[in-house]
Amino acid sequence: MSETAAMLEANAAYVADFSEGNKPMPPARGVAAVVCMDARIHPSEMLGLTLGDAHVIRNAGGRVSDDAIRSLIISSTLLGTKEFIVVHHTDCGMVTFSNDDLRSILAERRGSDASDIDFLPFGDLAQSVRDDIATIRACEHLDQSIPVRGFIYDVDTGALHEVN
Repeated sequence: MSETAAMLEANAAYVADFSEGNKPMPPARGVAAVVCMDARIHPSEMLGLTLGDAHVIRNAGGRVSDDAIRSLIISSTLLGTKEFIVVHHTDCGMVTFSNDDLRSILAERRGSDASDIDFLPFGDLAQSVRDDIATIRACEHLDQSIPVRGFIYDVDTGALHEVN
């Protein structure tokens, strides 16, 4: 059985017991979080969230990319979020390559030219969090009164450490 087929079976069991379809669209706790897509991170458990509590925006590295900014604008402007958090993590794959490394791999394996893509890798974990906070704060389309905090999640202990 494929993994997708197994997930569809799990979804059928989930549907059988699902009773939370009455949640309002705006997140109950008024928070939007940008978090890495790493499979070792369970944002809801890590942050003590339940269904409907927060917007969780996930991507490689938990980077505040153009698409993350788009989501934060929608989240805060139309759906009332009042706090933003950025969460990167230890042992992140984004520190293991450069843009040029990945572009070379794509050219070699797929014959594709990815010279126009910034994959947003980084070498300094804490600085990447600071950079992403600065990107949020620099966005003219976001309410500058919204607090923004950044954290590093330790994949070995589960602890969050604030980056200042």
